[in-house]
Amino acid sequence: MESNFRADHVGSLLRTPAVKENRDKWKRGEIPADELREIENIGIAETVKKLEATGMKAITDGEFRRDYFHLDFLKELDGVTVTGGVGGGQAKVASDGFTPPVLSVTGKLKHSHDIQVADFNFLKSIVTATPKVSIPSPTMIHFRGGRKSIDINSYPDMDEFFHDLAAAYKEEIDHLYQAGLRYLQLDDTNLAYLCDPKMRAAAAERGEDPNELPKTYAALINSVIDGRPDDLTVGIHLCRGNYRSTWFAEGGYEPVAEILFNEINVDRYLLEYDDERSGDFAPLRFVPSHKKVVLGIISSKKRELENIDDLCKRIDEAAQYMPLEQMCVSPQCGFSSTHHGNDMSEDDQWRKMELVVKTAEKVWGEA
Repeated sequence: MESNFRADHVGSLLRTPAVKENRDKWKRGEIPADELREIENIGIAETVKKLEATGMKAITDGEFRRDYFHLDFLKELDGVTVTGGVGGGQAKVASDGFTPPVLSVTGKLKHSHDIQVADFNFLKSIVTATPKVSIPSPTMIHFRGGRKSIDINSYPDMDEFFHDLAAAYKEEIDHLYQAGLRYLQLDDTNLAYLCDPKMRAAAAERGEDPNELPKTYAALINSVIDGRPDDLTVGIHLCRGNYRSTWFAEGGYEPVAEILFNEINVDRYLLEYDDERSGDFAPLRFVPSHKKVVLGIISSKKRELENIDDLCKRIDEAAQYMPLEQMCVSPQCGFSSTHHGNDMSEDDQWRKMELVVKTAEKVWGEA
């Protein structure tokens, strides 16, 4: 199935002051989890109203209940451990020296409890548009550390690792579908990182073949989503890093394009295209006729508001490589991939969202 949304967004939104303040209190043990959740409920409900007011038809909870777009989900799987920080090697690192925690597989992977279902049920209860859930791609457990980050005693055979990982994901997605989810997004930095020559070289140093990894990841993602109900739309978002408006990788989509568009069985691709780091639109020539591409040409990193005529010109450029009818528009990433947020205000955020909707309406006559 394909979604008809022309205006889309990646998922995370700037946390409200009350959510940020009380999440810190909860981490320090000053308030219990149920009190924090109620404060998050209030913040999400207020933010959802503002998001719907922009004209967006796909609505997330802003990922208000997470510190990181990926770790808060992944650490809920049995067998996953999150520790310390991850070292350098990025094209650009945050000026504050921040490096995110790193995860490893220390036991058998299993889905022993629902992770997003309760959060989805709350979101569903307060929206009038389509509730959307973004979760990290299953590849996120593998790429950073490769074989070395996966306990050899638990998984002497990598095929068994990928099998258990897919089974855990399938169970969570099935439970979300049963709860009413019809639009799921997988957030994947790794396929974008494999566009970066430095990241490809680092993968080779870890003993991985950067030419084979996209095929491995395509098979993994397909093993999670193939056989899904016809009315479940699945998108995948590729990201090159978004911590506090910084980035970690660069390079156009050409190295992964054929596999990305033709061997991964998703319905929508939400692609970063906000600056020159993402390369040109030529890789879009590989997109088959039954899929849509959401062009992330509006920046969630910079406060300056883009010119709508310039955005329309960029969409026209992309239309040289694939039909306009198969395209949509969005910001290139979320506004708060980590709880820290990006370098803009809430007002900036809503102006950007409104611009996405206005651009969609100008190009396609609908959002």
